[in-house]
Amino acid sequence: MTEQTGHSGAAQTASWEALKREIIEAAPSLGIDDIGFASAEPFMSLRTRLEVHRAKGFESGFEEPDLDKRTYPALSHEDPQSLIAIAVAYPSKLENPPKSQPGLNRGMMARSAWGRDYHHVLREAMDRLVAFLKEKVPWASVVSMVDTGVLSDRAVAHRAGIGFQGKNCMIISPKYGSWIYLGELITNIPFSPDEEVQEDCGDCTRCIDACPTGALVGPGELNAQRCVSFLTQTKGLLSEEFMMKIGNRLYGCDTCQIVCPKNKGKHWPHHAQLQPDPEKAKPLLLPMLDLSNRQFKEQFGDTAAAWRGRGPIQRNAVIALGNFKDESALPKLAEVLQGDPRPVMRGTAAWSIGRIGGTAAEEALLSAQALEQEAEVLERIALALSEVREGRRPRPAKGDPSRAGQ
Repeated sequence: MTEQTGHSGAAQTASWEALKREIIEAAPSLGIDDIGFASAEPFMSLRTRLEVHRAKGFESGFEEPDLDKRTYPALSHEDPQSLIAIAVAYPSKLENPPKSQPGLNRGMMARSAWGRDYHHVLREAMDRLVAFLKEKVPWASVVSMVDTGVLSDRAVAHRAGIGFQGKNCMIISPKYGSWIYLGELITNIPFSPDEEVQEDCGDCTRCIDACPTGALVGPGELNAQRCVSFLTQTKGLLSEEFMMKIGNRLYGCDTCQIVCPKNKGKHWPHHAQLQPDPEKAKPLLLPMLDLSNRQFKEQFGDTAAAWRGRGPIQRNAVIALGNFKDESALPKLAEVLQGDPRPVMRGTAAWSIGRIGGTAAEEALLSAQALEQEAEVLERIALALSEVREGRRPRPAKGDPSRAGQ
């Protein structure tokens, strides 16, 4: 390390241990619920898993593509001596949630999109931690990462003793469950590493059994291409199978966390910034289709759901209306089918109209068919007409669509 003091090695170690205790004690005042320390050695076992994951085509495409950067902390910091993982707990329950009812159906945002965008909340907490560190050690060098950083948040959190990796791939804290946001720091301060959590899932497979699309292909193994959370964030047309499974989810999916016994009774409402606005967490579907880009940003721009823009959210709202099979939504869906400039919206509206069915649906589809020029949309209209005319209906998704995202 640079800037060595004249103390003996033992005295230095004692000094770092004292600082570590100070950091742990200060963490709550910095907005951090749990904190752990780990070595900055390469994550070689993670590297092997990532290579297998990529070979199977299970990546989402949102990840850092350079596996070396995900494996070696030294590629992000010139002198990595240790890692610091932080966790911030978030709410799992919506108090007095608004209910869906005919003509006033609602979608559901995943809990990770409740309250203020967690990226900002975490970054600010880590900035406070960095300031605390530099006040104590002015020459400290620190690199912080949240979600979009190159290192694996979960791998760092696991090594630092925040929690164990569950079969649903989430980090599960013995205290907080999996309702936690994660971030990490790389520093040139040689903190002693904490012990990993030895708890595990045991024989439980509830998350794997409950996954709507079978994306959890095995313990700790996720095919992101089938994950509902990933699908809600994509921008293209979705297959009928996936649209059925999305239910009324507008962004993300919490199913594998909701069914987890380790999360039973765990709800963390103590961060005011992360408290949900019920009308944002479970918004009315029809009004969402009228939002301009500016209006979408005004309404949802401070949440984590806004990062992909309004397109995927509005497409998912159209899907949800189809899954509710509410005939009162037909006029708006017909308007989208005939007038929206986006082929993805028109093609999705065709599917939803066909799912609702009936004479009015057939008329809307025929009117649009006469005007439509996009081949893929015409194909969706033809399939929807076939469903309506032959009286066939896709098998309903398991459970009540109005509760699919809860």
